[in-house]
Amino acid sequence: MSFHPISMKKSELALLYFPDSTSAVATNRLMRWIYDCPPLMMELETVGYHRSQKLLTSRQVSLIVRHLGDP
Repeated sequence: MSFHPISMKKSELALLYFPDSTSAVATNRLMRWIYDCPPLMMELETVGYHRSQKLLTSRQVSLIVRHLGDP
């Protein structure tokens, strides 16, 4: 089953990738994955992503899933 990107909080997406973690730990892990993928970071920045952003747009979620795989 394929993941359908929607606008969501970073922590919500992170918990989909790391369901056995707390929200904070899951978010930190997801952000580490994102920052460790320069092509993903470049694409996110081109669509207006900022580190302090709490809510991800559906486009940003789509880019993350494209680079990291389905949660």
